[in-house]
Amino acid sequence: MTILRFRIYWEEDDQTYRDIELLGSQTFLEFHKAIVTAFEFDGKHPASFYESNDKWVYGREFNSEVLVNKKDAPALSMVKTPVSALVTTTDQKFIYVYDPAKKWTFMVELIGVSKEQTPRRVYPFVLRREGIAPAQYGIKGVNPDKIMEIEEKYDLDADEMAEGFGNEGEEGTESVVEDFGGGDVE
Repeated sequence: MTILRFRIYWEEDDQTYRDIELLGSQTFLEFHKAIVTAFEFDGKHPASFYESNDKWVYGREFNSEVLVNKKDAPALSMVKTPVSALVTTTDQKFIYVYDPAKKWTFMVELIGVSKEQTPRRVYPFVLRREGIAPAQYGIKGVNPDKIMEIEEKYDLDADEMAEGFGNEGEEGTESVVEDFGGGDVE
């Protein structure tokens, strides 16, 4: 089974992206749900994928609200269309727009194709997260789970977090003040 790896960039910050792998047979609706989850959106709004070229020009639309593909319809169905049906080049691009009222726009680029599935991995799978996802509503706060990840990553305990990282002012350390002949110290 073919595995497609896409990088999904947030339009306003190309340092904020998610890499998602999915099976070629999975639909654009499954891809849409993976993107919503990866960027921590609530999934309550409609979305569209657009075919695109290297200049990020909007092409044919695939919408989450369209249930059946009809000839000459303004938009095709995400439910019925497998992603692999529209992957025609090794650098295939799509534009993804979530919540038409707010126009959360993401650039979607194919970055890899593989023939081998990773055992026990459930697809679609978020392979990589870079940058802080934009806040769908209001201001995004610090997630307590993220603080735990930082503590674990740097092997910090609660005492170190409260006291800081330095050892200034601790017993057994001395401060050295040198006089470089610059005059009287008051």
